Amino acid sequence: MSEERRKRKPVEAGGIGPMGKSGIGAMGKPVQKAKDFKATFKRLLIYFIPQKYRLLTVFGAAIFGTVFSILAPKILGLATTKLFDGLLAKFRHVPGAGIDFGSIGSILLILLGLYIVSSIFLFVQQYVMVGVAQRTVHQLRKEVDEKLVCLPLTFFDTHTHGEVLSRAVNDMDNLSNTLQQSVTQVITSIVSIIGVIVMMLIISWQLSLIVLATLPLSMVISMGVAKRSQSHFR
Repeated sequence: MSEERRKRKPVEAGGIGPMGKSGIGAMGKPVQKAKDFKATFKRLLIYFIPQKYRLLTVFGAAIFGTVFSILAPKILGLATTKLFDGLLAKFRHVPGAGIDFGSIGSILLILLGLYIVSSIFLFVQQYVMVGVAQRTVHQLRKEVDEKLVCLPLTFFDTHTHGEVLSRAVNDMDNLSNTLQQSVTQVITSIVSIIGVIVMMLIISWQLSLIVLATLPLSMVISMGVAKRSQSHFR
């Protein structure tokens, strides 16, 4: 049996095997990369269909939470403007000039309300997404268990126990973490980018164009650094 294990080749993607060439995975092995990412992603989407309403809640909470957090700096700018106008008027010795602390206090209360509402929406987003991820992983674990029960003994003779456990335990944990964190981060990041660009254009379209003009250069530099650093991560 040991001789067979030394000679065996890794099973193709979709079975218990093979590991890709980029990154380091569990137990010091390289991270596996799906041969057909689109097909794998579509298969994963099927598991989300029973939880589509929870996912819609996640999307809605992420959008509202991010929008409120983007609006907060704009509201804070109003308080700064009030403070600056009052100080400038006093410096110019305008009769009856002073800092309108009442208006500033009202603006800060609105700002506090925005942050609280944003935090509530982001909490709901994370809370619901954790439930979605755990239900999905539970179904996947159930199917993996049913698959392992049906496999012939020759499969276990030609695969190490650590490899089987890694696929059934470590890979499921990685998938759970990805669903809980990456999905919400992608939604939040997309909404943040769109919202920040809109807010920049509202404040000053000239400065916004200057900033946007530098983005391609930043992307080129980042891609160059990433390509050269991948070999070191491996």
